[in-house]
Amino acid sequence: MPELAETVLKLALLAAAFAVLPLLVGQAEHKVMAHMQGRLGPMYAGGFHGWAQLVADGVKFIQKEDVIPRDADRWVFKLAPAVALVPYLVVLVVVPVGPGGQVVLDLGVGLFFALAVMGVGVIGAIMAGWASANKYSLLGGMRVAAQLMSYELPLVLAAASVAMAAGSLSLTEIVAEWRWWWLPWQAIGAVVFFIAGLAELRRPPFDMPVADSEIIFGPYTEYGGLRFALFLLAEYAGIVVLCALTTVLFLGGWHGPFLNEQLGWAWTLLKTFALAFVVIWLRVSYPRLREDQLQRLAWAWLVPLALLQLALTGIVKIAVGA
Repeated sequence: MPELAETVLKLALLAAAFAVLPLLVGQAEHKVMAHMQGRLGPMYAGGFHGWAQLVADGVKFIQKEDVIPRDADRWVFKLAPAVALVPYLVVLVVVPVGPGGQVVLDLGVGLFFALAVMGVGVIGAIMAGWASANKYSLLGGMRVAAQLMSYELPLVLAAASVAMAAGSLSLTEIVAEWRWWWLPWQAIGAVVFFIAGLAELRRPPFDMPVADSEIIFGPYTEYGGLRFALFLLAEYAGIVVLCALTTVLFLGGWHGPFLNEQLGWAWTLLKTFALAFVVIWLRVSYPRLREDQLQRLAWAWLVPLALLQLALTGIVKIAVGA
């Protein structure tokens, strides 16, 4: 019974975190972009520093009419937002925030599980494009699938390098084995993993399939109201998951100075939000890539770099073992 109660408590805390953290990232994006680009609008809602901007956005989405195209596949159309969002909640189940069992489920193949479930989220975009009875939405869904296939390989190869270094697929064991001197020789893998993750999330500058200013949000063209808001929430949830995985795999997770190890969750959250700031910074700083540039980056740069990281990891492991 105590184990059951502990599991229920962990699930409740995870659900609360999943409800709050993506919203915090969304609010941070409003404020960071407002300062970096001189966007004054998000700084006024509610008075002090525009604290009510997120509330205003929520009210706006609630007020919008929920329209389903006449020829749409209604059930698939309705399910697509949930399919895009829920996988990120499932991934967080295996992400450790601290030592001593501060994880909902410690799987021996946690890394494999997390990467596999992250890939499921793209099905939501494909479902949205296909079910909308709109050829432009369908083309947007196909572009999302093509982008996922291009960047899944460097993402997995980069993650495999740190799993090789730790000798385990368990995320908890990877963090436990992590040492500060890993930072320089795993840096290539960290950059490849982070960039490939951003591309899978279709975050700028990799947002060609959902370019709102040119093709009206690609596979989500026919969505409005709360269903559209769920797709946006899935994007921010994906940012949280990507930054948390990068923290756990390459930045040492809960390891850090000045705090007791049991308070290591604070370091995990701090590193995760620092990376989320980098995600927003990249959106502000770089223009959108063309499709050919996107594919060239994946196959001509990221895949060779990920293979180089694997080779370097093998060399270091042999040298350390010797």
